[in-house]
Amino acid sequence: MTRYARFLGQALAIAIVVGGAGWLPTQRLAGPEGLPAMAAGCAIGWLSAAVAGWLLVAVRAQTPQARMQRAFLAMVVRLAVVLAAGAAAVLSGVFARSPLLFWLAAAYMALLPLEVRLALL
Repeated sequence: MTRYARFLGQALAIAIVVGGAGWLPTQRLAGPEGLPAMAAGCAIGWLSAAVAGWLLVAVRAQTPQARMQRAFLAMVVRLAVVLAAGAAAVLSGVFARSPLLFWLAAAYMALLPLEVRLALL
């Protein structure tokens, strides 16, 4: 199994665990309309990690300085994907705003250590 495929699988597992852990609290606090927002937030978090992970694997970096530049590029691209997809989801009006933004941030933070680990390998 390739390094990127393993990363995608681990990222998906983390996003599912984060969503699963928040299922009941979100349903109680935000009602049934909060659950699709939670799912969308976790999905956007996973998508941003997938794009950043792809950059970390696709861009060659032989020197330590090149690896740092590659990691910084992945970090900036991940943030841009989260901002663009999050803004699109919020402005669409389909999802409840507060749960969407909360779970987007939670998934982003939960997936960050995995991305750092990929960058260091």
